[in-house]
This record gives sequence, structure tokens and C-alpha cells, in this order.
Amino acid sequence: MLFNEKMYELGSKRSVIRDLFEYGKEQSKIVGAENVFDFSIGNPTVEAPEIVNKTIVELTYKKSSMELHGYTSAQGDEETRQAIAMYLNKKYDTNFKSDNFYMTVGAAASLTICFNALTSSKEDEFIAIAPFFPEYKVFVEGAGAKLEVVSADEVNFQINFDELEKKINKNTKGIIINSPNNPSGAVYTKETIQKLSDLLMKKSNEFDTEIFIISDEPYREIVYDGVEVPYVTKYYKNTIVCYSYSKSLSLPGERIGYILVPDEVVESKKIYAAICGAGRSLGFVCAPSMFQKVLVKCVGKTGDIEIYKKNRDLLYQGLMELGYKCYKPQGAFYLFVKILGDDEEEFCKRAKELNLLVVGATGFGCPGWVRISYCVDEYMINRSFGAFKKLKESFE
Repeated sequence: MLFNEKMYELGSKRSVIRDLFEYGKEQSKIVGAENVFDFSIGNPTVEAPEIVNKTIVELTYKKSSMELHGYTSAQGDEETRQAIAMYLNKKYDTNFKSDNFYMTVGAAASLTICFNALTSSKEDEFIAIAPFFPEYKVFVEGAGAKLEVVSADEVNFQINFDELEKKINKNTKGIIINSPNNPSGAVYTKETIQKLSDLLMKKSNEFDTEIFIISDEPYREIVYDGVEVPYVTKYYKNTIVCYSYSKSLSLPGERIGYILVPDEVVESKKIYAAICGAGRSLGFVCAPSMFQKVLVKCVGKTGDIEIYKKNRDLLYQGLMELGYKCYKPQGAFYLFVKILGDDEEEFCKRAKELNLLVVGATGFGCPGWVRISYCVDEYMINRSFGAFKKLKESFE
């Protein structure tokens, strides 16, 4: 065989999200962009905070080409890692140091590195809580482990603990959590995180093993109405955080993030070394140098979250008034909407015929719902209600 069949399968077929996104671009050429309502992809439309551009300009004048564009240490620039540690320590009353951080090419790299660093056997399992980002399956299986899924709590979108407890076994290596959540927009409460911590400590003792939480946090700062996102490392010692600045700083194309391995993690130095080794093996050493340096001044800054809140309220209220059943998100920039009828594929097909591009949630492990990304232009949301009305009428 000339090539890896599994890699061919992944490369020759786009994800549903990317497929819809590309369809939307082509359809815009045919019917006009104003007639396509593309809610497919989580591509931030809020401007990056002004300090980002100012810092880029400042760096280009003050730094030499080698300083700005040369290699950093494999695990990341020391000043950048120190700045992140100081920010988190001040905000969450933690005690992180620069050596707890490994800079990465965004959250996808963070997760991929983590799964490769932690997987030591083909029997190893990671558990995702539905609804979940579909690429978790690709990342976990790519590391040689198995992904198990706990079905969704479709009322509050917290954790289905009865099912989770049954799924945990001697092969469970970690639980993947994502809060604020893609695709539901739900935020796990303190009670949920504490209950998860208690359960994992109980199960770790029962199976005489260590079970990790892998906390995927690209939407941490994007929350509304004063909702608090618990900092998971303060609840459970074996927590590894995967973070990206793609959403908070509106820099998805720059691919910059980090992995945090706190000292409290069991054998933290060896886990961190395994993270470094996995990064080396996968070719993820030395994250983009210039944007590491940009972060020194931009850590803790965000785009205008109020724009997302305004979009959330507009879309949620508009669809509820039309008779759709929606879960009101506390964070991220996605609205989870129950399909009309009982066939998700048919619902998405009819929507697509109206140039209304929404993502079916079967791939997120939660069939019967669709994800609508509202990090879009407010004008497009207003224009889309006519299509949503026609879609609903087609099921009456």
C-alpha cells in the first residue's frame, strides 16, 4: 500500500462543519453572499482587541528579525510562559510557574499532544461528555487510544453522572471536558465540577490508577450575565488544561495556545516531559514566535464579548418567537436548537435548500439538535429569520 488508508480517509473527506463552510463560500458566488446564511463555523467575527495590533506594530519596530521570527525554546518563550503564569495566579489564586506551560499551535495541537503523551496502551480509553467537539475522536484515535462517549443531559447540559460512573473502568485514562461548551454553550457549574472531582477520586482508588481531567478551554472568557467558569485545577489535582487564544483574542488563524501541567498532577515532571516528547514526536515544537511575544502584553485581554451576547439574545429570542426549542447558552458563541420533525438529516437538508447552513449534532454525539454559530454579522442574523420561518412552515 502506498499510503496510510486511515490518513487518506481523514484527508479525502472534510468534516461536516468544514464541508458546509466551503459550500457556503461557493453558494455565495452563485446567489450572492447576502442570500446565504452561514452559521456553520466558529470563526470569530469580533475584532481582535486593539492592543494586539498595537503590539504587533511595536514589536516589528523594536525587535530584530531574529528576535521576532527566530526559534524560541521548544516548550515556548520563557517570558511568554511567565506572563501567562502570573496572569492566572492573580486571577485564580494559583501558584503556577513558567515551567508548568508548554506553548502550542492552538488547542488542537494541545489536545493532540496530551492524548499522545498520556496514551501508553491500545487499551487506554478517554471519555467525552456529549455534546462534544467531533475532532476529539480523531485526536484520541490518532494517539492509539479509544474514545468512549457519555450521552448528553439534554435538559441542563451538565454531566450525565450515572452513565459516566458506569463507563469508567480500569482502562480509563482521562475525562475530556469542555466548558463553556462547543456546541451547546453550557457552562459546568461548581457543583458539577466538584461532583466530577469526587467521582474521579473514588474511581481512581477503586481501580488503583490515576484518571486525568483534560480541560479543553478555548471559550473560557466568552461568558454572559456574570456566569463563573470554575477553574478546574482548584478542584481536581490531576487536571491538564488545554487552552487557545483563537477565540478570546479573535486569532484563530494564528494558531497559538498552551498546555498547563500543574505541579499537583501526579508525577508532574514526568507528565510534562511526556508532553514535550509528544510535541517533539508530532513536530509541534516552537509555537509561532511572533505571537508568543504578542501574548506577553495581551494575556487576559479579549475582544468585545458584548457583541456575542447581543447576537445570542437576538438569535435566541427570534427563534423562540418563531416556535423553535432552544437551549440558552451561558457561554461560547453557539446556539443549540432542537430539530423540527424526527429526522435530523432531513431538517438540515431543508435548511440548506433555503441557504440556511446549520450543523447537525449527530457528529457532536447529540442527535436531534443542530448547532448554530452566532459569531457572525448581526445583519445576517436579522436577514436569516425569514428563512427560519420558511423552514418551520415546511414542517407544519
